[in-house]
Amino acid sequence: MGALAAAAAAPLGARAATQAMPSPKAIVALVRAEYLHAWNGYKRFAWGHDEVRPVSGTPHDFFIPGHSLGLSIIESMDTHYVMGLDAELASCVRWLRTNLTFDVDGEVEMFEAVIRMVAGLTTGYYATGERFLLEGARDLADRLLPCFSKSPTGVPYRFVNLRTGAVRGAVTNLAEAGSNILEFADLSRLTGDPKYRDASKRAYRAVIEKRSALDLLGTYFDVEKGVFTQNDDVAPNPPADSFYEYLWGGWAMLGDSDCRDWYRMLTGALLKYASVRVDGNLWFQAVDYTTGRPTGDRSQSELAAFYAEVLAKGGERSMGAAYYDSFTAVAEKYELIPETFDFTTFAVDPNDPGFELRPEYPNAAFDLWFLTRDPKYRTTAYAHFLALQKHCRVPNGYTVLTDIRTTPMTQGDLFPAYAFSENFKYLYLMFAGSLRFDGGGYYLNTEGKVMRGLRGNPVRVPPVYSRTGTG
Repeated sequence: MGALAAAAAAPLGARAATQAMPSPKAIVALVRAEYLHAWNGYKRFAWGHDEVRPVSGTPHDFFIPGHSLGLSIIESMDTHYVMGLDAELASCVRWLRTNLTFDVDGEVEMFEAVIRMVAGLTTGYYATGERFLLEGARDLADRLLPCFSKSPTGVPYRFVNLRTGAVRGAVTNLAEAGSNILEFADLSRLTGDPKYRDASKRAYRAVIEKRSALDLLGTYFDVEKGVFTQNDDVAPNPPADSFYEYLWGGWAMLGDSDCRDWYRMLTGALLKYASVRVDGNLWFQAVDYTTGRPTGDRSQSELAAFYAEVLAKGGERSMGAAYYDSFTAVAEKYELIPETFDFTTFAVDPNDPGFELRPEYPNAAFDLWFLTRDPKYRTTAYAHFLALQKHCRVPNGYTVLTDIRTTPMTQGDLFPAYAFSENFKYLYLMFAGSLRFDGGGYYLNTEGKVMRGLRGNPVRVPPVYSRTGTG
């Protein structure tokens, strides 16, 4: 058995603590090869579709049943760029030149469209200089703006028809209300039109003005009535998670002092009322936003693991490190972190034993590594990669898991498009020292798009002409 295979067979806890890792160069080569393994499965079975089901070898459309928006292609472009996969990036650009359109009589979820497609097209523009990608991002953003402009409060509706502008979904959540300022403000900067940033700031302000006297927020918000619909504050767990991430990002990437002040105010309240220690591990419990009292909900989501790096970047380094270590304890129990678990009994059984190829734990390792250079973040991220390879790899790519408790772990049949943007990219950049990425001056959105920090010359993709001379 080779060294890498032996490492993959060992328990994750033992690997993280004692395994001598290969050289960064070897890890980079392995991660790149595994990314290509996933990408080639997509190209073989689902090229042009939103996502691939690699076990059955079939395509899957994410937003609109029966209609593809090319989500995996859009999500992958800046990953291709930083990995030096210029031919793959060129193939994406060529497909989008012919097929990119949002004039579709179909409904999309505004939040997902912003963080995945507006951001993906914008970062694709940064990687290639192709103006039509920026124009596509702007066209899509314009089709999403009715979610904001038709709302009496400015807090966006959840869904919009791309062609008609019809909106629905008056009860939203924090993540969907606030996770757009990075993409919209960047688009305002690139286009010179302030309407995108203004819409995002108005939404943020409208929600934050409804905070309690304790500086806590509810989780679900009625955009028409302008009130929280229940008292539970579940932050930093979903569906509140990236609302807080984007507040810090609004300051760190955009220099928006309102976002900085809001972040510090709300984070101080969460640390005061929601943080709790159990068996030495730091967690965040749900509380009543009006009283600060625990609601009894002790569930924790893998999606909340991102908060470790946000805490650290926001000035709470010890708390960020402690929260990361708590998730590492769960990873050492199961090898991969389950979708949700009770933080007081996670060693017994998770609430939801699935694993949707979530990237928040390696995302936290990525940011904490660049912030602190503490080798434990590389070690634990590499252990996570080996667990992915061991349990999620299939002949035609990688797939989600439906039960991490079984031996072998029970595989599903989907490779989410976000995994082209996130998982492999974080692992690659932690070890690559890429000439195409600035590890000291970057900012990534919640979907792993490199919105600031790409280096090098854009990859130019010349048009392909037919024999008749037409493009």
